Amino acid sequence: MTQVQIRTSPAAARSAFDRLFRLRERRTTVAREIRGGVTTFVAMAYVILLVPLILGGATDIDGRRLDIAQLTTATAFSAGLSTVLMGLVGNVPLALAAGLGVVPVVAYQAAPHMTWPQTMGLVALMGVIIVIMAATGLRTMIINAIPLALKNAIGVGIGMFIAMIGLVSAGVVGHGSPTGPPVGLGPDGHLRGWPVLVFGVGLLVMLALYIRKVPGAILISIAIATALAILVNAVADIDAGAWGTVVPELPDKLFAAPDFGLALHIDPLGGFARAGAMTAGVVLFTLVLTGFFDAMGTIFGVCDEAGLLDERGTMPGLGRVLTTDGVAQVIGGAAGGAGSTVYVESATGVGEGARTGLASVVTGGLFCLAIFFTPVAGVVPIQAAAPALVLVGALMMTQARKIDWGDPEVAVPAFLTIVAMPFTYSITNGVGAGLIAYTVIKAARGKFGEIHWLVWVVSVVFAGYFAISGIEVLLGG
Repeated sequence: MTQVQIRTSPAAARSAFDRLFRLRERRTTVAREIRGGVTTFVAMAYVILLVPLILGGATDIDGRRLDIAQLTTATAFSAGLSTVLMGLVGNVPLALAAGLGVVPVVAYQAAPHMTWPQTMGLVALMGVIIVIMAATGLRTMIINAIPLALKNAIGVGIGMFIAMIGLVSAGVVGHGSPTGPPVGLGPDGHLRGWPVLVFGVGLLVMLALYIRKVPGAILISIAIATALAILVNAVADIDAGAWGTVVPELPDKLFAAPDFGLALHIDPLGGFARAGAMTAGVVLFTLVLTGFFDAMGTIFGVCDEAGLLDERGTMPGLGRVLTTDGVAQVIGGAAGGAGSTVYVESATGVGEGARTGLASVVTGGLFCLAIFFTPVAGVVPIQAAAPALVLVGALMMTQARKIDWGDPEVAVPAFLTIVAMPFTYSITNGVGAGLIAYTVIKAARGKFGEIHWLVWVVSVVFAGYFAISGIEVLLGG
């Protein structure tokens, strides 16, 4: 019997990808999507080490610490699974990982009052609530009710925010001294150290390559900066702590077996019994609000940069994207880490031309591979990846041209949205400040009909969010 060998030609493969991810419709290519997906992963690889360090440094109510190796596996696995899911279901170039806005709440607000399984159960419960809000259409309604000018401002604010993250992480912007300004150039008004030099070289190379429209400019620059960092670290006398969480060293080994010891160790309702309904309720409220609006801001900021929004500022298929984001929160909690949410570093892949979910599948696949190659994931220092955040932040600033700065009813809320994000290190805070200002200004001018009822509700919720410490004191006292 003759065996017929069927071979899939490259053209057929491209056609299959096109049908699944609509590549031609979004004017992109398989190569560009792969490049964008790899770039996003490289820009986010620090998460695999940073999140376990934060969570592993905290103790629960019983004084128990989580194992770093298990946290690393949980972080990489949940990021990989969630990102692949976003690519296949949402078809957008958005990567997900444990949210850095959620992680501190989990580590320092929830864990001290309950056990780790109860804390992770609360994270999973947050995801369920967000999924319900998305499935019922409530989340989409809230997002569509937000004025277009504020959506544009969110994108600009995220650009400033990620640029600030890059500059602070690289050591270019310092916290300043107690008697000096709150921020300044370097730690003491001067740029110091080899890691800052690596950042500077990486940024200049990236700018030169990007302006000359070299394919893969961001990824190439990160690779060059990483090689330079490894070389400098090998020959110069540098304190390992100067690099931050990732020291650029060639790994002793390539492979490390994953440890899924934290998976499914959750107790969704136990925290209410252990910490009390009020404390657990406040934590859950904070988690939901942070997860909801961090993702909302990032989704619109990055997708606007990718050209996926229509002229009204809405996005086709938004419901699928929001539901997937909620499912990712559940995955993160169930895996034993903080809930996964959309990352602003997705914009680095968009900067490389990513426009579809194929880029997310690539990024997610690399996260899944990182479970087995965690030593390799720890090679790229933040100083090598930070230039990408600065460049993409600059590109996202161009959305400011869409805002009518001559109209104070729009300009003031937009300004507060933009500046609050980098200055408070929170996308959620920026969204809240802008919405409250918009509502108050419109109401002060008697234009109640221009304020969507959901904007009223969300503004009141944010007012409670900003006043939560005072409310806790009043209720507790």
